[in-house]
Amino acid sequence: MARPSRPPGFDMTYRPEKRIAFGPPLKERIPALLYFAFALVVTAVILYGQNAPSSSRIFQYVVEGDRHRLVSSSVCAIILCVSALAAVLREQMRGVVVHPDGIELRELLGFGLPRVRRFAWSQIDRMSVPPARAGAGDAGADKAEGKLSGNIRLDLWDGSRTWLPDVGDKIALSVVLERVALARAIPIEGGTGLMDDLGNPLQDDG
Repeated sequence: MARPSRPPGFDMTYRPEKRIAFGPPLKERIPALLYFAFALVVTAVILYGQNAPSSSRIFQYVVEGDRHRLVSSSVCAIILCVSALAAVLREQMRGVVVHPDGIELRELLGFGLPRVRRFAWSQIDRMSVPPARAGAGDAGADKAEGKLSGNIRLDLWDGSRTWLPDVGDKIALSVVLERVALARAIPIEGGTGLMDDLGNPLQDDG
């Protein structure tokens, strides 16, 4: 049930001062990065072959071999680079963005179609932050990047719930959200246990 005491627009006293983006985990970006590296290597070989001595084997394979190909090596290199770049950019379209007005969830649906959902801070009735795993506290906090026991959940003012997508640094995202929640009096379930001060999580240092 939504809390009738917190309709949208009720609490607008706290506004973080800058935008912070949290991208997808590295393990989910590796395939696209490997594909991009492969495309660069193939393109470099094709460019080298086109400028190599005419008596070399690579020139004969790349340039003279185009006479018997349906698609030339140059066109193949362009298609490969464009598709690899698109794959990398596609991965960057996922994640979570924390900004002054609220939070933005970026996901990819079937066939690579993007979906963006935005929620103002005043729409969030409660946050559920899973605890950090053992070893994520004290001096080891910086080395325990992303080690939470589950995903962060938002309970919205209309009674619905939504879970945040996976990001590369769950610990940092959780701490930012905890600080914003405390500053805006948004109830929190659980918590990382890594909060040391309130502060402004989106304010430049110094």
